[in-house]
Amino acid sequence: MIHGVINVYKEQGFTSHDVVAKLRGIVGQKKIGHTGTLDPDAVGVLPVCLGRATKLCDMLTDKDKVYEAVMLLGVETDTQDTTGQILKSSETDEITEEQVRAAVLDFVGDYNQVPPMYSALKINGKKLYELAREGKTVERAARRVQIFDIEILSIALPRVTMKVHCSKGTYIRTLCHDIGQKLGCGACMEKLTRTKVSRFEIKDSLTLAQIEVLKKEDRLSEILVPIDQMFANYPSIIVSGEAARLAYNGNGIKDRDVRKDENILDEAYVRVYDDVEDFIGVYQYHEKEREYRIRKMFYIKEEK
Repeated sequence: MIHGVINVYKEQGFTSHDVVAKLRGIVGQKKIGHTGTLDPDAVGVLPVCLGRATKLCDMLTDKDKVYEAVMLLGVETDTQDTTGQILKSSETDEITEEQVRAAVLDFVGDYNQVPPMYSALKINGKKLYELAREGKTVERAARRVQIFDIEILSIALPRVTMKVHCSKGTYIRTLCHDIGQKLGCGACMEKLTRTKVSRFEIKDSLTLAQIEVLKKEDRLSEILVPIDQMFANYPSIIVSGEAARLAYNGNGIKDRDVRKDENILDEAYVRVYDDVEDFIGVYQYHEKEREYRIRKMFYIKEEK
């Protein structure tokens, strides 16, 4: 079985689920998961986890992301993007670039965002988009999101192209809609590209077709990010003997039983390896007890 993360370029027309299904066929294994839904019309970075790396899916979903979006002013739709039914059209002739810049940049920071009806969020066990397709609209609680930065790349009214660095759970089409409401002319999202998730950037992403070629050439290892490298910023420690046996089972490890190249600070996360350099998992150091405790296990005993 293959274990690691592949930086997939999701092409237009594919759902995130489609990408996983097709990749299962390419690599010939079922244990694959993606790290956060991209709308079918959106393109860009979709890290996909294989094998034991599927345990990383929730961790990568939690990461902040960077997008490039084209916002279309003067148009409001039921989906908040140009794939939906137009609900309202407005003139934008009176809107100035200065007004647009001020309205856009006003969203930098924390703000309460109401999720769109056309989304995969669930209310009472049913996905919102399923209710929306039935013609139903339900009240959604606003969620606190963070917009770390917005860079306006170009303005050619009624279109605005911007780069958005945001927290998990942020809907860019809703951000476009909300900017339009602030300007008083309405807006929707015309185009979306995800350019970065955690360490994964669009310049390094590969299409499914490119990945399939590498698989046929037995070169998948060239693009596969090993699980432990996802935690490369954490210091590493090595265990052997009884300490390794404890670690294999997710038990605590005493500081006196590890080998390390640096002092570990209280509550710091570390990568734990055995003496043959097999990655066991991520542990956290507790200085008071001088002990490391499991946070995420990646070792599978049966594979030894």
